[in-house]
Amino acid sequence: MMDATDGPRAAASSLTAPPLAQAAPAPGTPRLGVAVLAAALGGWTMDLGFPDLGWWPFTILGTALVLWSLRGRSVGGSLLVGAVAGFVYYGVLIEWLTVYLGVVPWLALTLAQVFFVALGAIPIALAWRWMPVAFPGVAGRLLLLPIVLAGLWTAREGISNVWPWGGFAWGRLAISHSEGPLAHWVTWIGMSGLSFLLALLAAVLAAVAIERSTTVVSRAVLVSGLAATLLVWPAFPTMTSGSVRVGAVQGNSETGLFAQYEPGDILQDHLDATLPLYELDEPLDVVVWPENGSDLDPLRSDYAAAALDSVSARLDAPVVVGTITAVGDETFNSMLLWQGGEGAVDQYDKIHPVPFAEYLPEREFFYPLAPDLFDLVPRDYSIGKRDTVLELDGVIAGVAICYDIVDDDLLARMIDERANVLFAPTNNADFGPTDQSVQQLAIARLRAIESGRSVVQASTVGASAIIAPDGSTIDDLPLFTPGVMVQEVPLSDVITPAHALGRTLEWFVCLLAAAALLLAGIGARSDRRALRSDGRPGAAA
Repeated sequence: MMDATDGPRAAASSLTAPPLAQAAPAPGTPRLGVAVLAAALGGWTMDLGFPDLGWWPFTILGTALVLWSLRGRSVGGSLLVGAVAGFVYYGVLIEWLTVYLGVVPWLALTLAQVFFVALGAIPIALAWRWMPVAFPGVAGRLLLLPIVLAGLWTAREGISNVWPWGGFAWGRLAISHSEGPLAHWVTWIGMSGLSFLLALLAAVLAAVAIERSTTVVSRAVLVSGLAATLLVWPAFPTMTSGSVRVGAVQGNSETGLFAQYEPGDILQDHLDATLPLYELDEPLDVVVWPENGSDLDPLRSDYAAAALDSVSARLDAPVVVGTITAVGDETFNSMLLWQGGEGAVDQYDKIHPVPFAEYLPEREFFYPLAPDLFDLVPRDYSIGKRDTVLELDGVIAGVAICYDIVDDDLLARMIDERANVLFAPTNNADFGPTDQSVQQLAIARLRAIESGRSVVQASTVGASAIIAPDGSTIDDLPLFTPGVMVQEVPLSDVITPAHALGRTLEWFVCLLAAAALLLAGIGARSDRRALRSDGRPGAAA
């Protein structure tokens, strides 16, 4: 039995009820400790989809776990959960940095990415909280909410891909799918678009796992229907326009940061590895050496120039060779198109040198913080200002030196400059027999599919491969073995939908997610105000 004071106390209690943002957790919301463990497991599982293992479904499942772990989190909780997920994911993904460079560079780069993942977790947590309130129907919970979650994930990727100092685009979800059944989508919507689709699949899995208002059959139909639609969507037709006969060389040289060699040793390794090309019955159109294929700059070394003249003359083909060039006080990581008797007839200077590896940004600030470490970067490579292509006899080759391959804008520039084949010379010696080289090859494979053009990746130590426009492997070489690849490489002038769209789709899904989240937030704020003013939960309707 209530006394006379129970009514006023109850009314007062209702008037001071906590706002929706602090209400009891909705069903399916993990406690913070469970969420942290799920985030760690999700980050580790995501890495399983990347080369070398390449178990692509695990990246989708891991992403779903990370998304679910952010359900019901406060701002502080989402920062913590996001930081744990980001640290485990990137810590495992780029452990190859520790092979020769030690723990400090690995930790610094991992923590830099943790910053983005943790901040990106906040809007995802808010979407879990606000979207079901603003859009309470089944379509809102199982369709619009996953689209917003995937769009926010894509936005976080997009920002970290380009900022700061050119960003770090190594961990994009799309890279896990270079040989997966949805890889053909990259031709239609680009790398960011494929990341969005994979995040969407993960978000749908997370949403249906906690859904209780619809039947299991209905949820299964949604997931299987989405997956089937993505799988049966046709690949963009690959169209070729001739071929070029390429001889690509892997010298297996000691070209790492701490390698001990005499000047000219790396050049000699590649000269030796080129010898099998002299025995060919059919002529070559071009010979491709890797990044740093000559440790002597033939523009400044008569010996190196004479050696390349000999190779080019004997094979009656130009040589694309990587070396370090200098113009005044500037130093460049360059690829030269060397023609016997003529010298360098064309040149590409690396446009996206690696920050903290090939140059030290804000040297005056960073160097005093760790002088012993940054002594490993004694010179700053300049950013190239030339075009992105080398013009052969009737063939235009786009060039991406090593880390250039991750840069979306550079790929677009190559196609705009009429490249009909892509060369991706690289030097992976600093990372030993780790996953780094095959992760980079996965990016190159996606670039082939995205652009509709063959990619010739020649590495000093591997992974070296020639990839067709549909992403299939035409030829490859084992790691840490000198050798050559000789193939007729297809050429193409096609403009894929991904190139025609550019970043339009990326901007669209990011802005759509942001707009939906903003509207949901405004709606949730209005609901809280109505609840405070009326004191009755029903007023929130």
